[in-house]
Amino acid sequence: MHLSNKITVIGSGYVGLVTGTCLAEMGNHVLCLDVDPTKIELLQQGGIPIYEPGLDEMVRRNAAAGRLSFTTDVAESVAFGEIQFIAVGTPPDEDGSADLQYVLAAARNIAHHMDGYRVVVDKSTVPVGTADKVKTAMLEVLAERGAALPFSVVSNPEFLKEGAAIEDFMKPDRIIVGAEDEQAIATMRRLYAPFQRNHERILCMDVRSAELTKYAANAMLATRISFMNELANLAETLGADIEWVRKGIGADPRIGYHFLYPGTGYGGSCFPKDVKALVASGREHGHAMRVLNAVEAANDAQKLRLVNKVVARFGEDLSGRRFALWGLAFKPNTDDMREAPSRVIVDELTRRGAEVVAFDPAATDEARRVMGSNPKLAFAADMDSALLGADALLIVTEWKAFRAPDFERIRTSLKQPLIFDGRNLYDPAWLRGEGFEYLAIGR
Repeated sequence: MHLSNKITVIGSGYVGLVTGTCLAEMGNHVLCLDVDPTKIELLQQGGIPIYEPGLDEMVRRNAAAGRLSFTTDVAESVAFGEIQFIAVGTPPDEDGSADLQYVLAAARNIAHHMDGYRVVVDKSTVPVGTADKVKTAMLEVLAERGAALPFSVVSNPEFLKEGAAIEDFMKPDRIIVGAEDEQAIATMRRLYAPFQRNHERILCMDVRSAELTKYAANAMLATRISFMNELANLAETLGADIEWVRKGIGADPRIGYHFLYPGTGYGGSCFPKDVKALVASGREHGHAMRVLNAVEAANDAQKLRLVNKVVARFGEDLSGRRFALWGLAFKPNTDDMREAPSRVIVDELTRRGAEVVAFDPAATDEARRVMGSNPKLAFAADMDSALLGADALLIVTEWKAFRAPDFERIRTSLKQPLIFDGRNLYDPAWLRGEGFEYLAIGR
């Protein structure tokens, strides 16, 4: 039986669902496995468990065409594809290191049910050495079965930005393939050929280098963010404007403009977890990751920056104060609340006695799930109703809808024209000319 056009994706969360759907879009037949029956049921009914622009329509189209299906049956999923993508969660353990129990359980399941050659692809973000652990786990199960079946383990990390994941998968900057045997490399080249028709994007390397590349990329981006936040805080003290500084250094091609935006700190499912995991990895092997420890400390402090501005303006006791908050998700175009700065900001304001009325275009349901038990937090149905009777407006996520608001309405809805902008969306001189008190980051 020739299985080359059949792919199994284990884990139907963010990475698994995007990977499976985009591979189906290119004509492959894909079976997505998940142990959560409610998630699979939702997908089978044409819904999706996450918010990602364009994904729901693509899932429906490929499911209707018969190229994309969903199951909770492990034996069925192992039998289906010659290529088995592992895209399960790797949550941080107590010490910050990545928890590999779900990855290794998936590997053992493949070994338990496989009947012939399989390419096992680590798509989850995993520490260096995971491919070796996957291989060992599979060999143990095969030995128990008394089955000498061939398989290859490949590292193929994802580089998907939430909010632009489809674009990133369909038009990748690079495709990293960590593999050591020719058959696996040939299989991966064949799989990704449609994604690189105009120029070669595959970088083949050893497995450990591929595993480290993913962590290195996220750690580098996190470092840029923390660096800019530190500079912004200094600029504010010195009376400089970080926005001019950003343009001035970004013009240097060695630096570039990307990821130089100061703000309320990074969050999400990747940067915090991956920086922690890389620090833990270094610690385990006797390397103090000094720069990354500082990146993390700077980020934790930055999440309090907006709160500190509020406290400086209104005092430590915020009882009887009410604040409008625009933006809950850790970044725009997603409903992801993991490690979102808004969570720290809301906690700190309400702990000091304030009420917060928050609005987000996509993340309200998810925010209600993770923060809804806070009695001093309410959710508004739209931007404008969040403002009514508030002492000030706080901007936490840079959604496009917040970029050119009706300032007259903001002025008349708030008790006083006061904006704390954690994303530097507006022109300070113009706003002050319009009679607003405007407190931003590094300006």
